Amino acid sequence: MYILYAIPNCDTVKKARVWLADHGIEYQFHDYKKHGIDRKTIERWLTQKPWEDLVNRAGTTWRQLPEAEKPTQADDAIALMIDKPSVIRRPLIEAEEKIIALGFKPDDYENVFPV
Repeated sequence: MYILYAIPNCDTVKKARVWLADHGIEYQFHDYKKHGIDRKTIERWLTQKPWEDLVNRAGTTWRQLPEAEKPTQADDAIALMIDKPSVIRRPLIEAEEKIIALGFKPDDYENVFPV
């Protein structure tokens, strides 16, 4: 089972969800706004990707952060992602606790998902 981690009102997430629906890919939606994210999950992700890949530095949440609050190391990034999960690059899709997609690019999804 795929798990899509995101927030529902993000335009990129909406595009990804439409793509998945159009290709008959079923998934469980983990809404950061409703469920947040825990340290254990982020630490698992950090065994697969550096924190710099997980943090969306192009997003509004990041741009609104004072410079002093922007992380420069993994522990600070973890704390930020727990406190403000909308700073996590999205969508992030897992299968069997492995990140299989980060962000949305149709070509990448065609290579990742059985279509």
